[in-house]
Amino acid sequence: MPPEVSAWTNLIFRWIHVVAATLWVGQTYYFTKLEGRLTAEDETPRASGGPAQVWMVHSGGFYVVERQRTPKLLPTKLHWFRWEALLTWISGFLLLGILYYSDGLLLDESVSKIGMGAAVGIGIGVLVLGWVLYDMLWRSPLGRSPVAGGAVCFALVVAISYGLTHVMSGRAAYIHVGALFGTIMTLNVWMRILPAQKKMLNAVRQGQQPDMTLGARAKARTTHNTFMTLPVIFLMISNHFPEVYGSSSNWLFLSALVLAGGIAAKFLYSV
Repeated sequence: MPPEVSAWTNLIFRWIHVVAATLWVGQTYYFTKLEGRLTAEDETPRASGGPAQVWMVHSGGFYVVERQRTPKLLPTKLHWFRWEALLTWISGFLLLGILYYSDGLLLDESVSKIGMGAAVGIGIGVLVLGWVLYDMLWRSPLGRSPVAGGAVCFALVVAISYGLTHVMSGRAAYIHVGALFGTIMTLNVWMRILPAQKKMLNAVRQGQQPDMTLGARAKARTTHNTFMTLPVIFLMISNHFPEVYGSSSNWLFLSALVLAGGIAAKFLYSV
């Protein structure tokens, strides 16, 4: 690809990627925090006996938000939040291809003598296998314990970080771990959260009581996405910090920063 075309393509896709990710992360945190406020309201006795509500003020207006775990009356138009996730992933994967799979940033001969084809295969394989392992874990009995499931997931992140930093450049390894998180988050939306909500809506339309475990599972995956947002943001900007990804202890820094980001996200989720 000619340098001028590569530069402009990089700029356009990066712009799209950042804008889409900003919208997605903003929505994720808004609804996660809103869910927390409504849950707290549920625990407070209400004189009206009605559903929990949260009053908000913003941009010169006042808003009242009410949660219905199952809709009492289906509206003519239901607003879904999904395209931001897909656009973020597509633009990110295109950037991965432009910058790493075709622009020489994937390999580092001082780290490994692996060939380009093998490195690309490993990178894509990590995205696919990482999702499969993550999804199997959280659908297994182990996934019923958030602490145990989270510990196993972090151990897998450490193992992946160590492995990738020993077969490709540190910069590429960091980006691939971030791409793995982004892939998991996107597939959570499209394969676990949205289908569960659609099944619940179909049950309501048919006059049946929806399976509330579907909503609980969708909420759990949304919580996972919330915890992954801050680590992903760091990993996406890590190319600006060669002293981190270029260090001989880069896999330890990566693991520690992912853990710190997850803890920080937990704090933001709780306040």
